[in-house]
Amino acid sequence: MAGYRNGDLGDHLVQALLADGQVRALAAVTTRTVEEARWRHDLYPTAAAALGRTLTVTAFLGAMLKAPQKVFVEIVCDGPIKSLHTQADAEGRVRGYVGNPHVDLPANAKGKLDVAGAVGNGKLYVIRDPGLREPYRGFVPLVSGEIGEDFAHYFLRSEQTPSVVAVGVLVQPDHRVRAAGGLLLQVMPGASDAVISILERRARELPPISSAVDQGKDAEGLLSMVAGELDVRVLRRLPVQFKCSCSKERFERALIALGEEELRDMLETDGSAELVCHFCSEVYRFDAKELSALLKAAAHRQQ
Repeated sequence: MAGYRNGDLGDHLVQALLADGQVRALAAVTTRTVEEARWRHDLYPTAAAALGRTLTVTAFLGAMLKAPQKVFVEIVCDGPIKSLHTQADAEGRVRGYVGNPHVDLPANAKGKLDVAGAVGNGKLYVIRDPGLREPYRGFVPLVSGEIGEDFAHYFLRSEQTPSVVAVGVLVQPDHRVRAAGGLLLQVMPGASDAVISILERRARELPPISSAVDQGKDAEGLLSMVAGELDVRVLRRLPVQFKCSCSKERFERALIALGEEELRDMLETDGSAELVCHFCSEVYRFDAKELSALLKAAAHRQQ
């Protein structure tokens, strides 16, 4: 297959069908996206791996939508990371944050980053916003805290779709993300036992996704790695990027919504305001002149 060369076009995602449409497949390289999340939120290695895996699967969920639909993922857990929150749209834009960014645990028994230890027990929520109707909300208990297995459990229990989810993040000693990516394979209704057996075997033989990306595999290369003798038909390619929808104008509207009394107290007590976006850690500052203008707008709104 002709495809991207890893590094030429940055992070990217590919949607495809395997075995003459019997299997839906998505693959992605998300190294730069996860690295941006890491430096924006000052993530320690284990937290970076947990958020990076979640961002990658959320990108898959978003790619299944149609613009302007969005999908939100929340993992509420009792591990030291506390929670994970991610969002994606149909065009490959993702963003996210964790409850505790400074989680770095000793390696697990396999010598890997202990994401399961950071996450612990809890629930995985997936909220799809179609833009017109009430959002669809599904959830399942976490089965391992490893993220990939938890999403596979979600697809099976909440959407009745047997799935293989393989995601990985490789973090360097200096905490920078060296490689990240993922694969999602979903068996369609009517798939033959032979195809299912091939997929099960290939999935068991898969090398770590982050290692494959680190060795230069692009998204189509990841698909070829898992497809083996099964035919692959690429349906769509799109870039993936960490992109937040926050803006100073949005925070202005939020401040106005606080009301005249809150804004006046803010102006008289501090003389300024500093707001931080949870999703990207961008800081928005409002000086006394700007707060005064917002106070006038709030007073006019309440009349």
